[in-house]
Amino acid sequence: MTHTVLHIDSSARISDSLSRAASAKLVSEQNADTVVRRDLATTTLPFLDETFTQATFTPPEARTDVQNAALALSDTLVAELQAADTLVIGVAMYNFSIPAALKAWIDQVARAGVTFAYTEEGPKGLLSGKKALITVASGGTPIGSEFDFTSSYLRFVLGFIGITDVTILDKEGREIAPKAA
Repeated sequence: MTHTVLHIDSSARISDSLSRAASAKLVSEQNADTVVRRDLATTTLPFLDETFTQATFTPPEARTDVQNAALALSDTLVAELQAADTLVIGVAMYNFSIPAALKAWIDQVARAGVTFAYTEEGPKGLLSGKKALITVASGGTPIGSEFDFTSSYLRFVLGFIGITDVTILDKEGREIAPKAA
């Protein structure tokens, strides 16, 4: 059985980044057959706009060429996430939360009918069976404190799309006590 890791770095700092070093170490420990890497600091992802939003609510067979083009990158990012067994994310905490580049990635992959579904019981994540390892460089903000919106948000949004096996580590690789999703 093959093991695929999707490695995402989101720190704007390329050199001397603590979160990048920590996420690279985590990836090396996974014994992956395949590693797909997304560096969100060097690849600018678009923010959602009206065309994208309308396209996500249009059935695929009814989408225009413009709508298909608006979803093309999102489709690629979703396919990478669907193919991954393990998601490794390196996060630098900015202003108590995640970098805008990581939020843009989340907006691209959190899609109704694709990575989550609306059911009579409420939303249901469609990406079960995956695990996420997240390393956070917090710049001094205690991870898990009332000022840390990074770890709670990532745990929640990943759970929303079905990834509930989430481990949050600090930049030294120490696991942060899990919180209820």
